[in-house]
Amino acid sequence: MSNAAPPPEILVLGSGNFGTCLANHLAHKGFSVLMWGRSQSLAKSINELHKNPKYLSSIPLSPRLRAITDITPEQLAQTRYLVLAIPTQSLRRVLHPLRGHLDPKTILVCASKGIENDSLCFPYNIISEEFGEHFASRTAILSGPSFASEVADQEPTAVSVGCKDAEVCNRTQELFHSSYFRVYTTQDPIGLEVAGALKNVIALASGAAAGLGFQQNARAALLARGLAEMTRIGATLGADPLTFLGLGGVGDLFLTCTSEKSRNFTVGYRLGRGEKLDDVLQTLGSVAEGVWTTRAAYALAQKLHVDAPIIRNVYSVLYEGMTIRQALQNLLNREMKAEVSLPSK
Repeated sequence: MSNAAPPPEILVLGSGNFGTCLANHLAHKGFSVLMWGRSQSLAKSINELHKNPKYLSSIPLSPRLRAITDITPEQLAQTRYLVLAIPTQSLRRVLHPLRGHLDPKTILVCASKGIENDSLCFPYNIISEEFGEHFASRTAILSGPSFASEVADQEPTAVSVGCKDAEVCNRTQELFHSSYFRVYTTQDPIGLEVAGALKNVIALASGAAAGLGFQQNARAALLARGLAEMTRIGATLGADPLTFLGLGGVGDLFLTCTSEKSRNFTVGYRLGRGEKLDDVLQTLGSVAEGVWTTRAAYALAQKLHVDAPIIRNVYSVLYEGMTIRQALQNLLNREMKAEVSLPSK
């Protein structure tokens, strides 16, 4: 008999693209994984056919992955890793019924990206408010340039995991790391959360510029200035500016802002081509977090008194009726500035 410890119990909340790819990745590593979602038919397909019929439908799923639509207190008590892959606007609603049922040693891994509109909370703050500071301190933020379809195809990918608790960070790194899914650690979860949320807003602007026919010079400038906005907001919230030069910062920003696989880039591109936002969202087929994050990001920048002209103009296009061409002209006609400007300590 083997003396090896039994595999940890893993529960993934969210059966969309990223939840499915992370659950399947962990199952392929040999762990028994439960994945929660709301759809009975989707769960039936995963359990009987080993296929998610709605997300990553061409990918065969590991038989070690089992889908559920209800979570029992016993399952929560046995969970050693709780992976969150839920749209941020729904995160609080999903977590609230689970309060009081987690083992204190459970590690939370948050792959949700965004800012809650009503509260301006990032996922870490939502976890703290719903589960308490103990579990917030045991939350690792997983972020980086990682399209779900490529992770599912085992294409080489590198991401960052951030937690202020070094042991939690290292255990999460060990859990996810593989030959094709490299995981690097940082003790700056705030920076990863800010970058992961705001890059989706910049991607809308990048897609719109491409849709209007702007060439590479303009689009490169947009990414660089978007990175500056993300860094300013992050530094104001206490993040390390160097985090924005890593995988979760410029790496994820580049991926999201330059690829047609990016839902947020696609929304921006279609808006730039003249389509209406409601029509784009109805035919997109999945959530584009940037559309909802823009509202909260704009309010957050105002609250923090941080200069964020790209975020402000994306907000004006989505929610105030400004044309995309006018928004881009606003950016081009701004007064001269120094390139680097971080908040003073």
